[in-house]
Amino acid sequence: MSKSNSTTPNILKRIITLPGDIVTPPSSGEIADPYGYLYKDKDVNIVTVISLLDIEEIGDKIRYRLIPLKFKYIPKEGDIVVGIVRDVSVTSWIIDINSPYYAILNASDYLGRPFNPATENIRKYLDVGDVILAKVVQFDRTRNPVLTTQDKDLGKVVDGSLIELDPSKVPRVIGRKRSMITMLEELTQCKIIVGINGRIILRCPNPEYEYIAVLAIKKIERESHTLGLTERIRSFIIEEKVKRGLIKHETG
Repeated sequence: MSKSNSTTPNILKRIITLPGDIVTPPSSGEIADPYGYLYKDKDVNIVTVISLLDIEEIGDKIRYRLIPLKFKYIPKEGDIVVGIVRDVSVTSWIIDINSPYYAILNASDYLGRPFNPATENIRKYLDVGDVILAKVVQFDRTRNPVLTTQDKDLGKVVDGSLIELDPSKVPRVIGRKRSMITMLEELTQCKIIVGINGRIILRCPNPEYEYIAVLAIKKIERESHTLGLTERIRSFIIEEKVKRGLIKHETG
């Protein structure tokens, strides 16, 4: 087995762990817990949700990486999310961000200027059912998260299709160094915008490519726990394009 370089992990083994399982870190490395589902009690590490435990080789070190198979999206400041307007107040919108917490988007933030509810109708700008791309700017679990749409490319989504998947599968849709999503965009000719909260916006050249992109993303969601997924998805998309006459033969 060849050694991996210092930045690209080589997965040696993948194990399914259950709530209550104790994970002991390798002597030469660490336990990576990017989603915060490993409970630490003194020197004991306890898994709190059904997860995958990847045993990775990075250079001359071994690292364990815990990847939950299913969880609810919990907002973090800086997250880019796809939200749906669920209610309207006098000066703000209540946004469903696919989380136990509803978010707040203030009209003054969305408009980028002061908003006067006495002279303006807030529903003129966003109404119930509208979709937005936004960033979480405030959240501390004591109050609803606050969103902004003032950064580049954020705001109301006026075209495309919306699909949802479990937030735990988002990293697999993106892939290491964006390998999976880059491949998806190249083979389907779709622009794919992924919200960290498990919502994806597709902008595709025609319904056939959109259908293939949806099938591929749902396949990733179902098979996210398996190895060699990127190449299987590549083959799947090519087969679907051949089946629908979009290409004449199986070429990448």
